[in-house]
Amino acid sequence: MKNDVAVPALGFLGMIRWAWTQLTSMRTALFLLLLLAVAAVPGSLFPQRSINPEQVTTYLTNKPTTGEWLDRFQLFDVYSSVWFSAIYLLLFISLIGCILPRVKKHAKALRTPPPRTPSRLNRLPQNGSFRIQSAEESGASDERVVRDVASLLKKRGYRSEARPGGSNPSVGAERGYSREIGNLLFHISLVGLLASVGVGGAFGYNGQRVLVEGETFVNSLVSYDSFKPGTLFREDSLDPYSVKLDKFNITFDRESTTHFGQPIDFTAEVETRRSPDAEPEKEKLRVNHPLRIDGADMYLVGNGYAPVVTVRDGDGDIAFSGPVVSVPQDGMYTSLMVIKVPDAKPEQLGFQGFLLPTAMTDETGFAISGDPNAINPQLQLNSFYGNLGLDNGTPQNVYVLETDELEELNNRNLDAGGIVLGAGQTYELPDGKGSISFDGLKRFIGVDIAYDPSKRPVAIFAALALLGLAISLFTPRRRAWVKIRTTVDGSGREERIIEYGLLARGEDHRLESEAKELRKLLEQQWPAVERAGV
Repeated sequence: MKNDVAVPALGFLGMIRWAWTQLTSMRTALFLLLLLAVAAVPGSLFPQRSINPEQVTTYLTNKPTTGEWLDRFQLFDVYSSVWFSAIYLLLFISLIGCILPRVKKHAKALRTPPPRTPSRLNRLPQNGSFRIQSAEESGASDERVVRDVASLLKKRGYRSEARPGGSNPSVGAERGYSREIGNLLFHISLVGLLASVGVGGAFGYNGQRVLVEGETFVNSLVSYDSFKPGTLFREDSLDPYSVKLDKFNITFDRESTTHFGQPIDFTAEVETRRSPDAEPEKEKLRVNHPLRIDGADMYLVGNGYAPVVTVRDGDGDIAFSGPVVSVPQDGMYTSLMVIKVPDAKPEQLGFQGFLLPTAMTDETGFAISGDPNAINPQLQLNSFYGNLGLDNGTPQNVYVLETDELEELNNRNLDAGGIVLGAGQTYELPDGKGSISFDGLKRFIGVDIAYDPSKRPVAIFAALALLGLAISLFTPRRRAWVKIRTTVDGSGREERIIEYGLLARGEDHRLESEAKELRKLLEQQWPAVERAGV
């Protein structure tokens, strides 16, 4: 009967050492990198609270049971979840644990001399030999030849060592150490990328704002229409600059027969103050040419028209006055607009309809916009009165009018008909509910403001990673040896022979050409001589 082998217990420290070894292996690092990519997939499948909280709220309302379980597993906050952060940190630690031993090992290899010279160079994949003049004939001793060969190989990029002692003086050389340096540079840059992305996500921010001509944006939280801060963002880190939109210009195509009326250029003329005490500066904001202020980039991402309207309530008081942002729906800038007037008395008022920059009618009598430029601007609206639903504090989309608890005042199907207003005109609402005036037309732009402190480090580390990868892929690792051997021929005459051999560490299709080049250089300095008597 065989006795069972007793396996010694690892113990606490042994278990930690074993776990660290497993975590810092390259296999684990690759697995964690794949796992991180898989873990990011739910972020594209489910709405994220940090990006669109309204969609998350809607999802939880429509699917309360499923949404509750998804929220428990933080699938609405994937990129800030505990499990995603754990994978990210483990990958970070694993990469560092892989790199440090390799750096130490490579530093030791750089101090280690090339391997000893093999006794039989003719067994190497690429080898050769030729006879040269003896020391008496050439005046160059074996030791001098060896040192000259070592110098020649250094010029070829080899790290060489002359070995003049012994019966057969030789040179050992090796090149391609930069291959491992490139490999380490790639992995260190990958760690730098991960760290930079983490810093950017922690301290950066992204926000949006709609600016109407004449309005000023001040870089504070209350000035943003929407704002997405980093996890470690602080409000006092916002630089106090301001941007005023003076004028927005659009150039439309007026020559092409196939793209007539399409916009071909957008230019926003702005006035910036980079600090409260700074002098105003005139600058321009264009598509793909962001405005850079104090490390933040302001991008032009949208534009349209903002009709200026004045709404008076049933008591004759001004309940609303100012520009209303309308949302373009087509290439002719037919724009959807909504006006909510919660301060109107005795009843709250609401309007929804369209702005037609160049109003005309088609063959069916339907009003359309015939040109994107504001040649004949016209408002076509329906009006409502009642409870707008704003008093209870429930957030609403400013571009959507909830009509469930409203009564219609104007509609093309009602006796009063719809509201049709040209520039400078006023319409009196039915039943003494008030009036609405179309006072003028302005343009607006939508801007995206992004601050990412990791942008420059990410670019640097990405470039270094590509450089390291290129060095690692295209640098061959080779070893070369040259030996001076003295023999005696049949007539008792001494002959001096140079032998050389090359070996590649790994696959190297250019090793043969390197051997030919090495022989050519050797023969140029020590010409070959024919065997005596031949």
